[in-house]
Amino acid sequence: MSITLGDLAERHGCLVRGDASIRVARVATLTEAGPDSITFLANPAYRKYLPDTRAAAVILSSSDADLCRTTALIADNPYLIYARVAAELNPAPGFRPGVSADASVDPGARVAASAWVGPGSVVERDAVIGEGSFIGPACVLGRGAVVGRDCRLVSRVTLCQGVDVGDRCVIHPGAVIGADGFGIARDGEKWVKVPQLGSVRIGQDVEIGANTTVDRGAIEDTIIGPGVKLDNQIQIGHNVNIGEHTVIAGCVGISGSTTVGRRCMIAGATGIGGHIEIADDVVLLAASVVTSSIPEAGVYGSALMHDDARKWRRNSARFRQLDDMAKKLKALERRLVAMESDTEKRDD
Repeated sequence: MSITLGDLAERHGCLVRGDASIRVARVATLTEAGPDSITFLANPAYRKYLPDTRAAAVILSSSDADLCRTTALIADNPYLIYARVAAELNPAPGFRPGVSADASVDPGARVAASAWVGPGSVVERDAVIGEGSFIGPACVLGRGAVVGRDCRLVSRVTLCQGVDVGDRCVIHPGAVIGADGFGIARDGEKWVKVPQLGSVRIGQDVEIGANTTVDRGAIEDTIIGPGVKLDNQIQIGHNVNIGEHTVIAGCVGISGSTTVGRRCMIAGATGIGGHIEIADDVVLLAASVVTSSIPEAGVYGSALMHDDARKWRRNSARFRQLDDMAKKLKALERRLVAMESDTEKRDD
């Protein structure tokens, strides 16, 4: 498909500088774009490539427009407009409704007439699949699981018993939603499993990345709020509550019974302890370790940056000496105070 720049500008609230009748059919980078492509500039680091791009048009801000030698779509938020244009030029593949002959659907399940269940998928008793939803190959919907309207479970997605997924959600391959949380009680030298009796509730417009796991609640449900975006390989513990429109990058782990506020941004490899609360609009930098509640919005981080290996080894050795050094410093401070006191007495 191809679209004129004028149509794109009208639909997405941009200003065209140049020929609005030009048609574009695909998106590309500044360096790889051709005469049928539209590209974008959002990061100043790539500004050096703008004058030489061969794209038909560039989505950019007004501050960069004078550097553009081709048609420009001027927007306040170029990356957001690029996302919307890219989605328009690359719609999700269509599908024919129905149930594959290789799928297994329990007679007690309800599958909307406009939905699709792919080969090798299993839909258990009392499960519900809403209108226009796509259940890809090898997915499993446990007993009583619910999938809303216009969802897409790409492939090999497991929704365990009673999991409830809202409308327009996307869940990528290998995700497991509603497995038992890590609940164990000590009995002398051994451990006893604590039954995990809750489930998982996922709001509308949520996206969950490949091989991410969201555990079911111990008693009440684990909750993923509307608009939340989860990257790949994230672990969400039981009874975690994630507020709406929060985004979480890959390899993050959130321990049980923690509440994450709305509109938070959590960078990759961050570890968050259990039974704590994080306020709305908190940003956590990559590889942060959070062991206590964060009551106010802001940017927080705790990881050490990389360094030359020899320096790092020396500094690592000194870290182990910090306590002794602090004690020695305290002793020196006491001696200095005593010396100053003696000096003042002599002067008197």
